[in-house]
Amino acid sequence: MNDYFEAFDKGPLSDRGVDAVAPEIYRGIYAMPAFVTIPTDDLAASADFWVRGLGFIELFGIPGQLVHLRRWAFQDVLLVAAAPGSTTAEAPAMSVSFSCVMSQLDEVARACESLRPGSATGPRDTAWLTRDVEVITPEHARVIFTAAREYDAQSAEARSLADAGIPVPGTQDRGDNVIHD
Repeated sequence: MNDYFEAFDKGPLSDRGVDAVAPEIYRGIYAMPAFVTIPTDDLAASADFWVRGLGFIELFGIPGQLVHLRRWAFQDVLLVAAAPGSTTAEAPAMSVSFSCVMSQLDEVARACESLRPGSATGPRDTAWLTRDVEVITPEHARVIFTAAREYDAQSAEARSLADAGIPVPGTQDRGDNVIHD
């Protein structure tokens, strides 16, 4: 029996690399298993940035109080009006990451830069086989858009994951068996 399950096969996206295709924006209603709530001094400006820059849709809103944003299934953000007398000028102690596909990274970075110059950095490759773009939103939240890179079974990253017992297609497991897709 295997103690691992193929986590990349669970959820709206399982393809890796430059040919991966983004799923459609999910407009259904469900009990959200997780979501982010971000206070903002300007709901309209924040919602505009998240929609035009980060590619979310406004699922619904309560004028002057709340905007519910969504991309894919289980990628929900609630923008809420900051409490009277408070300010969001300081960066909140939060960061959130959203899955995407490679073809979306440059588009997100360009759109955010055109709306708020200096708001996006990257893309950059990570040791855990993703390519990421980091965006600082008008509310000073740190948002990471992360796309899975294709496996290179010969890369140091893939070997490191395999050495840790994490199955990586094309590498060998601890028993010297080649792992297949």
